Amino acid sequence: MSLESRLKQARIGAVLEAVLTAERARLVLWIPVAIGTGIGIYFALPREPDGHWGPLVLAAGLFAVLLARRGGAALVLSLALLAGAVGFQAALWRTAAVDAPVLHKRLGPISLEGRVLEVAAKGSGLRVVLGDLSLDRLTADRTPAKVRVTLRRPGATPPRVGERIRLRAVLLPPPGPAAPGAFDFARAAFFDRLGAVGYAIAASERLADRAENGGDWRVAVATWRAEISTRARAALPGPTGGVAAALMTGDRGAIPAGVLDDLRDSGLAHLLAISGLHIGLVAMVLFVGIRAALAAVPAVALRWPIKKWAALAALLGAFCYLVLTGATVPTQRAFMMTALVLLAVMADRRAISMRLVALAATVILLLRPESLLSVSFQMSFAAVVALVAGYEAFGPALAAWRRGGGPGRRIAIYVAGVALTTVIASLATGPFAAFHFNRIAHYGLLANLFAVPAMASWIMPWAVLAYAAMPLGLEAVPLALMGWGIDAVLATARWVAELPGATAQVAAVAPWSLPLVALGGLWLCLWRRRWRLCGVLAVAVGLVLPTFARPPDLLIDRRGELVAIADGEGRLHASRPGARGHGPEVWLRRAGESAFAAPGAWRCDTLGCIARRENIEIAHVRDAQALWDDCTPGGIVVASMPIPSCPGARLTLDRFDFWREGPHAIWFDTAGGDRVVSSRDLRGERPWVPARGQ
Repeated sequence: MSLESRLKQARIGAVLEAVLTAERARLVLWIPVAIGTGIGIYFALPREPDGHWGPLVLAAGLFAVLLARRGGAALVLSLALLAGAVGFQAALWRTAAVDAPVLHKRLGPISLEGRVLEVAAKGSGLRVVLGDLSLDRLTADRTPAKVRVTLRRPGATPPRVGERIRLRAVLLPPPGPAAPGAFDFARAAFFDRLGAVGYAIAASERLADRAENGGDWRVAVATWRAEISTRARAALPGPTGGVAAALMTGDRGAIPAGVLDDLRDSGLAHLLAISGLHIGLVAMVLFVGIRAALAAVPAVALRWPIKKWAALAALLGAFCYLVLTGATVPTQRAFMMTALVLLAVMADRRAISMRLVALAATVILLLRPESLLSVSFQMSFAAVVALVAGYEAFGPALAAWRRGGGPGRRIAIYVAGVALTTVIASLATGPFAAFHFNRIAHYGLLANLFAVPAMASWIMPWAVLAYAAMPLGLEAVPLALMGWGIDAVLATARWVAELPGATAQVAAVAPWSLPLVALGGLWLCLWRRRWRLCGVLAVAVGLVLPTFARPPDLLIDRRGELVAIADGEGRLHASRPGARGHGPEVWLRRAGESAFAAPGAWRCDTLGCIARRENIEIAHVRDAQALWDDCTPGGIVVASMPIPSCPGARLTLDRFDFWREGPHAIWFDTAGGDRVVSSRDLRGERPWVPARGQ
């Protein structure tokens, strides 16, 4: 190496050392990012790593830290490597801990016995999760830990949590992605130890009540949740009661699909996801209310630390709310941050918000590494990180403007704060919403300017009072008042959703674009010096480059029974007119479309369909009688039955390909080198992916 090269490296090292020294107070914020990177690498692997890889990676991280123990940039990078190794190992441990039998083929109708763990409304029926199972035709070592069954006819006495029931049901394996790269329900089910899904074909029979099943605290909590939901829906019929139950217990099963669509299209869907807004409001209502009540008694206020008492009561109330609403990832994050703030109040200390976010993310990622892939984790932390960073930047200016101002200025600052919060949160979560839901709400700011104050100042305070009144049977009045606010929010959502251009649908993007956007956003929010502006460039690249990606030309479902071809404008034409169901809906959403185009691209008869694109003939064979006629030289043949032979065909895919590989996506190449990607190609050989031939 030349002297000039050495000097250049030394200068680069000195600059890096200087920057890291200036940002040393923010370095700790990157610990969860490094842990998340290790977890992301684990989930991105094409096959499950051997058990020795985790300890080896940890050892490598520790060795790097020991080599760089003198400090400086090398130590920072080594600690980041170690944190990534910890995340990788945590994911390995978690996968091994939750591993349980999974059904690999349709089973039933069979007799099924189990203990009711969860009950949720599902349209006119119920969806129940059963554990402690006994299934016909399955030995104990092949019986799933949990199954989820839809009861279309719940019967006169629907099952309750804690009861043991018997029913006849059809069970199916947890479904994989409906298209290559789409949401993998089977992976989420694996980490929830859910080994099968299905539906009952008759009403359930109760075998043992809750008392005979012991005093499990989870049964007690689930019973309270069900009771609160039932009483809320009884006091507030219709969508209002469904939303009230969702806010009080997290059970959204009774909310009509049209109401959910209005909330999504108006940018208000976040109000139903129990997170920082709700936990913070519950804690605030309890803290302010209890402190005010104690302050009204001079003998108590002058002698005792009522502020600390109020903080303790608010902490206990927030914990109860966490448990009642199901302890989802956003709720866990919000509770941990709220708890640390309240503990700081009790310890007469001041909390540091961004460090609270980093601590909450670290704990959640280590306990539930799979949450990194969930939309709730991503959107929740994207919003809170952006909000904390935003108020670090704009907070002092708002506070200075507020000082010395009258009521008019305070109202203006409040409105500006709500608007600023909505804009920051929308910008932060927008890419994640577009990636996961392929939809963007344009008028979210307008809807949130009314809905968020209504939630904060009216709906949640009455919800807290309804909780307190329920043991006495006096919840009717606070629930009715809560309902007024919910009705106003739903009316706002409906009005905004009906505005012209309220939403825009966007096509699915490359999977690498979201990590790039996330890294750019973190770079912008976590650093303080000017070099953080480089994050804007990373976000821009992550948002712009995917627009040049080419969508697939052909989509095939997991059984080869439905095929969709894209025309020159990207619109999908289905081989079966009026195709409905989860798979077609996912295809349309990922294509940025609301419905299949007119079926003119296909010529169909009772035996199958023929389409042509770029001089390539595509045959979708539904009956074996058509195989000989449709097997044309240079064409693509897709069949829902085995294809014994098709000489000269450009590409053939039959029943066995779909059975082994799942849904397919194909990109045409005029030179003949078509790109074929199956769901299994992207999922890899992992514990939540059935082995080939199963």
